Amino acid sequence: MKRNPGIRKRIFAVIIMLAVLVFGQVCGQLESISVKAAENNAADAARGSIFDSNENISADSAQATAEAQEASIDLYAASAVLMDGNSGRVLYNKDGDTPLPMASTTKIMTCILALEFMTDDTETICTVSGTASAQPEVKLGMSTGDTFYLRDLLYSLMLESHNDTAVCIAETVGGSVENFAAMMNAKAAEIGCTQTYYITPNGLDAEDEKGEHHTTAHDLALVMRYCLTQSPKSEEFLAVTQTASYTFSNISGTRTYSCTNHNAFLNLMEGAISGKTGFTGKAGYCYVGALLRDGKLLIVALLACGWPNNKGYKWIDTKKLMNFGLTEFEMRDITAVEISTKDLAVTNGQQESVSTILEEPSSTEVLMRSDDRVEVRVEMLNTIEAPVAEGTQVGLVHYLVDGEEYAVTSILTETGVEERTYLYCLRELVREFLF
Repeated sequence: MKRNPGIRKRIFAVIIMLAVLVFGQVCGQLESISVKAAENNAADAARGSIFDSNENISADSAQATAEAQEASIDLYAASAVLMDGNSGRVLYNKDGDTPLPMASTTKIMTCILALEFMTDDTETICTVSGTASAQPEVKLGMSTGDTFYLRDLLYSLMLESHNDTAVCIAETVGGSVENFAAMMNAKAAEIGCTQTYYITPNGLDAEDEKGEHHTTAHDLALVMRYCLTQSPKSEEFLAVTQTASYTFSNISGTRTYSCTNHNAFLNLMEGAISGKTGFTGKAGYCYVGALLRDGKLLIVALLACGWPNNKGYKWIDTKKLMNFGLTEFEMRDITAVEISTKDLAVTNGQQESVSTILEEPSSTEVLMRSDDRVEVRVEMLNTIEAPVAEGTQVGLVHYLVDGEEYAVTSILTETGVEERTYLYCLRELVREFLF
């Protein structure tokens, strides 16, 4: 019997319509599931999947290592920190978070703020106030109303540690000592100092309604690190603090002044590049200094390192800590760890999953001992909703040492995934039906 082609077409059309209705319901259900998945994506991102590399070291083990380090070095200083100047990692800590007076080590902050205030094309003029000229020894011996170039006064500040110079600079840059102290505290917070409070620009012992003029060895090392590696005026800071001697005059030319660098550490160790001494009756001898050798930038900060007649204690402690850093630590790229990423489930997509890749991390070198370990934490979404663009960030990889993060990189989708639409569902149905 001959088949009627018209009937066959009508049957085919009915089948297609029924299929569209069925797939419409299925796609609608899929969309509902996708919405729920999208609502959970934020929680998934926060929770993610976290695992450590084989190089993981426990917090207890890290603490034990730090305690062993502290016991291995006998220091005069009540508070001391040895820091990797490049990464900011603390390599040695003896009560480094204890707030103490810091005397004239304060002046490194005064100096860097003055340098950042200066412009290359204009000479800043400082006029001496009565407050500045009345400061106690050690002082340049300024006269009220006299004028100087700010650039010259930086050598008086850092080489001879003159207290009147510090106040004159503060009043020029900040308008008043109080305003300049606010600038100092703001900069300290920006750098990451959490237990530092400035009242004076010269470091003389002081107290107000908010507390005493103080810092910690850790914060002091952070300030020096900023001056050397992060400030836009780091080269100028080094040039000033490395100068052996400097002679200048007041603007009128009626008086000439000579300054000699009192940072003896510059001549004590090969690679010494900067530093600042300090002393008050309350603070004792203090010091912050830096050394650059074999690619290692080491910073030492000491507080309460003896009182008269023990002026040399700070040099003994500084050399001990610098040698400890030079002999016990080596640079390691903490991102040089093999990491594999997993495929990511896709909801409402034209494929069920998408492959992921690790964005090439920037080389990050940190000073580490032979028994130090890198901890790798991977956080990644459990699902993602289509459409997904190629290169979408779906996770992060964190690189840590002793619980501190020093580098982070992204996990990205390797390809894109298009959304599953009604038209796509129909097209797939027809392909299945016909082929």
